[in-house]
Amino acid sequence: MKDHQGDSTKEAWILCLILGVILINFPFIHIFNNEQMIFGLPPLVLYFFIGWPASICVTWLFVRQMNKENTDI
Repeated sequence: MKDHQGDSTKEAWILCLILGVILINFPFIHIFNNEQMIFGLPPLVLYFFIGWPASICVTWLFVRQMNKENTDI
């Protein structure tokens, strides 16, 4: 019998990967690349300082979930 929960986790993993690639490409970089300052930093710097740790946390959560699914089998 197929493991539907494992399939959905893998699909969500691929979706997050594609979303991460999109978020570090031109349209989003261009949106945050302006002369305004937020807390004394350009928005592009804040975008990367918030986005990078957030992507690491999402990756960690997915790997943790996939390890749980593999252990339960």
